[in-house]
Amino acid sequence: MHQSISKTEVIVQTRPTDVVYKRCTVLCKKHSDVNSSKNFMILWKKFSMSFPQMLLPWRSLSQRVTVGNRAASSVPVGALDFVPSSSSADRGTLEQLQTFVSQASRLFVLTGAGLSTESGIPDYRSERVGLYARTNRRPMQHIEFMRSSKARQRYWARNYVGWPLFSSHMPNSAHYALRDWEEKGKVHWLVTQNVDALHSKAGHQSLTELHGCSHRVVCMGCGQMTARKELQKYFAALNPSWEASAGEVAPDGDVLLEDELVLQFRVPSCWSCGGILKPAVTFFGDSVDRAVVQFVYDRLAEADAVLVAGSSLQVYSGYRFLLTAHERRLPVAIVNIGPTRADHLAELKVSARCGEVLPILNAS
Repeated sequence: MHQSISKTEVIVQTRPTDVVYKRCTVLCKKHSDVNSSKNFMILWKKFSMSFPQMLLPWRSLSQRVTVGNRAASSVPVGALDFVPSSSSADRGTLEQLQTFVSQASRLFVLTGAGLSTESGIPDYRSERVGLYARTNRRPMQHIEFMRSSKARQRYWARNYVGWPLFSSHMPNSAHYALRDWEEKGKVHWLVTQNVDALHSKAGHQSLTELHGCSHRVVCMGCGQMTARKELQKYFAALNPSWEASAGEVAPDGDVLLEDELVLQFRVPSCWSCGGILKPAVTFFGDSVDRAVVQFVYDRLAEADAVLVAGSSLQVYSGYRFLLTAHERRLPVAIVNIGPTRADHLAELKVSARCGEVLPILNAS
């Protein structure tokens, strides 16, 4: 039995790690079924009017940003520095992909890190240019973050330094192409495995951020949500004389810092309950909320075709939707440089840059 809960109680009790929650967690007594997909869709407008402060206003940043007392450039590195080498798609393959898109009327799109590399954000696994191939750096594990105050101190110090550059990255032509497809009614729903908010910045509405969004921070004690940019101000107030410079920023906003600097960094707790503050993302070793997964399955059930853009699908949280699509005999096309885990499930594979291919397709 689902118990009626008030608007305030929902903000505390839910784990809002996905844009689905941002759009549907305003529940009232007449809408008490939090697992109902219909209610999820109905309540978005109510939420947007009730909590405007949680709707992130995207705008271009100034050309210089400050970390501590030191200025750092907000201009991203070369747009293609982190894109694996590839050949342009041949005319015949592009015509096949155009036919695939034209025949779909309710397209389910799944995107990954390969879509954002053209915005200057590296991925983890690409040969030669991915973070794993070039460095020994590995992403934070959920259990380490939750159990170790030292791990949290290291994470937040590095994230604080990397945030101005990471948050300044903007959508590229592939993001805008998919946004245009949505506006024309071609895309039924878009699911991204990325946490960089670039789809939101591009203006997507029918969107689920499967692994959450780095632009939001959640208290693991009381569930209170805060915009990441507000936490940056809090960090600065707690560390007025602390300064560091950023090198390359990882896909999760992480940068390398000397241990001595990290040990001097002060980390805030939740100002409501004193709990642990964590980015509202699914760290490695954690799992996506079941309600979010079910919501995505429901959107997939309404689709008539699946397009994967910029993902190797090595992580099961995204790959499972391709398995389900295959079981339902939905046509699948993949645009990704290099092999993917689901190549054998696709009727069409295009090994080329998303930013090269998607913008030239006609979604009418």
